[in-house]
Amino acid sequence: MSDHKLTTRTIIGLEIHVQLATRSKMFCDCAVEFAAAPNSRVCPVCLGLPGALPVMNRQAVRMAVTAGLALNCKIASFTKWDRKNYYYPDLPKNYQISQYDLPLGRDGYFDIQVHGNARRVGIIRAHLEEDAGKNIHDRPGCTLVDLNRTGTPLLEIVTGPDLRSAEEACTFAVELQRLVTYLGVSEGVMQKGQMRFEPNVNVAITSGGLEYRTPISEIKNLNSFKALRRAVEYESHRQVRDWLADRAYLQGQRPNENRGWNDEGGVTRLQRTKEEVHDYRYFPEPDLVPVELAPAEVAEIRAALPELPLARRARFVSELRLSAKDAETIVADRATADLFEQAVAAGGPAGVLGKQFVNVWAKLANERGVRIYELPPDAERIGALATLVDDGVVSATAANQIAEKMLDSPDSPKSLAEAMGLVRVSDSSQIDEWVDQVLAANERAVQTILTDPKKAQAGEGFLRGQVMRLSGGKADPRLAGELIARRIEEIKSSAG
Repeated sequence: MSDHKLTTRTIIGLEIHVQLATRSKMFCDCAVEFAAAPNSRVCPVCLGLPGALPVMNRQAVRMAVTAGLALNCKIASFTKWDRKNYYYPDLPKNYQISQYDLPLGRDGYFDIQVHGNARRVGIIRAHLEEDAGKNIHDRPGCTLVDLNRTGTPLLEIVTGPDLRSAEEACTFAVELQRLVTYLGVSEGVMQKGQMRFEPNVNVAITSGGLEYRTPISEIKNLNSFKALRRAVEYESHRQVRDWLADRAYLQGQRPNENRGWNDEGGVTRLQRTKEEVHDYRYFPEPDLVPVELAPAEVAEIRAALPELPLARRARFVSELRLSAKDAETIVADRATADLFEQAVAAGGPAGVLGKQFVNVWAKLANERGVRIYELPPDAERIGALATLVDDGVVSATAANQIAEKMLDSPDSPKSLAEAMGLVRVSDSSQIDEWVDQVLAANERAVQTILTDPKKAQAGEGFLRGQVMRLSGGKADPRLAGELIARRIEEIKSSAG
């Protein structure tokens, strides 16, 4: 946004809460289970009842270290737990066990691609904590509280104020979700509250040669990429609008805010002024010992890291010659990308496989409500189907039919092609018959080719398509095109 004397620059930092995919909670053995009966997955520990003592979930720590390493963080060899004191109805013990001055991971970075340009986003910290419960507002006049989520392991990731637009924030969120699911540390399903975003937004406004900063607004608990994008866009425009309306009021005189997002109205609304660190009265958690990580354990976790999505996409483009779009689609799911590479290793041509994964196998998987790797055909048969297309044995259209048949039949793709009558015909005498029939049925198209050179190429393409239709997709399109061109030349010669 700008006028003659005013320019603006949006500044965004993200706080992301990632629910870790452990079977039990952070400090007790209650099950982590979405949609269980309200308040049925609780115990004295996660409810904070007197005399109950927490015990740390070591698997949650290892998952947090895995994510921290993937985010290029420095992993602390010694850290501790702290009590973050505040009261809301969904936190009955009046404090949250978190990490304050010694986070598990710090000083990292995460690279993203925006319109083909690399952007590096700083990671200030990645620390472990326990989740709170959930307030439910679906009954008029009262708020219900479900404490099943209380105590669920959370990894809170805090970025630097390095993002400059709603699009960049959304791109970061998408890539981070892809990363944590790739690593297996979270399912990352936002509809289940397993990943929540809280953007901190303010605007640098330059006017009359001076720069002003609007107060920071933290927008709480966004659980979709669409909501994140819309909320950041709205909030940045709102802050500029308010600054223009009352500059004196906003220049250092208005406190930072926590705001909620009203998705139906498309607006943010003030909830309260933003708490400062001293408001939480942090102190070391007396019921838990510090966490010490041996260098050998961190090295073991680092060695187990998979190839990360961004690097894998780049390799698929550079080594396997996939398009950037196809590579991104395939790499989005780690198990599907693994299956793709297995099919290439089995001899399937990467280019054809890429198109089939994106257009054929993805469609069949969507229709069945599964992911590609969950479909019945194994990598060898998937690769064999791509080879049939690459070798010209079947057409791409015929391959679609064969792929669907492969879901219910263990036969090889070639056997299915032969049984279904889909093997491409390369017999010139048979294709000649189809060409004769097409020319006889499309005299007008033939005349256009003969009389209008500008339309000749399109006309021959049309006739070739008619041959493919007449043959049920079995005719060799290259040979069909050659025979059509030869017959057109013969007609021209006889007419001349």
